[in-house]
Amino acid sequence: MFQGMHYIYEVYKEMSFSKAAKNLYISQPSLSAAVKKVEQRIGFPIFDRSSTPIRLTDLGKEYIRSIEIILDVENGFQNYVQDMQNMQSGSIAIGGTNLFASYVLPPLLSRFSEQYPHIHVDLIEANTTELTEKLFSGALDLLIDNQTMDSSVYGKRFFCEEHLLLTVPAHFSSNETIKNYALTASDIRKSRHLNSRIPPIPLDFFQNDPFLLLKSGNDTRTRADKICRNALFTPKIKLEPEQQITAYNLSRYGMGISFCGDTLICHVPEDQNLIYYKLDNRDAVRDVNFYYKRNRYLTNITHEFLNLI
Repeated sequence: MFQGMHYIYEVYKEMSFSKAAKNLYISQPSLSAAVKKVEQRIGFPIFDRSSTPIRLTDLGKEYIRSIEIILDVENGFQNYVQDMQNMQSGSIAIGGTNLFASYVLPPLLSRFSEQYPHIHVDLIEANTTELTEKLFSGALDLLIDNQTMDSSVYGKRFFCEEHLLLTVPAHFSSNETIKNYALTASDIRKSRHLNSRIPPIPLDFFQNDPFLLLKSGNDTRTRADKICRNALFTPKIKLEPEQQITAYNLSRYGMGISFCGDTLICHVPEDQNLIYYKLDNRDAVRDVNFYYKRNRYLTNITHEFLNLI
């Protein structure tokens, strides 16, 4: 019943027979015939082809869930075999959002590859929701993120503590009256924002300025909303970008005020067009962790990477 499941799973990932066929290096008619054969064997369609793009039927959704369980078992056994080869071959798939994939992971992956040149490293960049799905399905070994994940499903290895800061375009007139609170990128790199003698900024100073808050569902947005709510402050939202790095770059060009973590600020080039302010709220502090799926075989490769960080 699950013969040809790799074909079906590729169509599911792409939601396109043509794209899946290209990825699998077979013709589209051959792929369509292989999927149709499985559907005939089951007695029900897996894909609803009447919509554009195609989508899963109710049975198709259950079929995909079953495939992911099988693939997880296959990957676990394959990882066990790789471990028997004593780190001379194998692979590791690590995921992160644009921020982590662009600035945090590269030096770590470089060090790991130098130490284990025969290990193939696959870096997956996507949003947190997509990456969490990949981690759950077994497509990822590790996910680095600053969002709290279900501890009953995912284990974690602490990487660093992150502090959110208010990131304000330097030309905003509101900066003129609060120079005692202002911090530069150099100050952040020197961890001056962690000094208890540095005062936090009252948000009321920015009541007339535009804000750039991330889309709802993002952990940074959730925390920004809580910080504003606790301060009895209602920000004037101008834009709602998808990712933190986008909000940061918009602030660089004077579009508005954003909430950015010191992880990002310490990794990007210093910019004189921005001023930073410390926030006095427990929601401004969070952990960055590497997450892995519990009850899944952790390879020696994964253990070695976690030990390296």
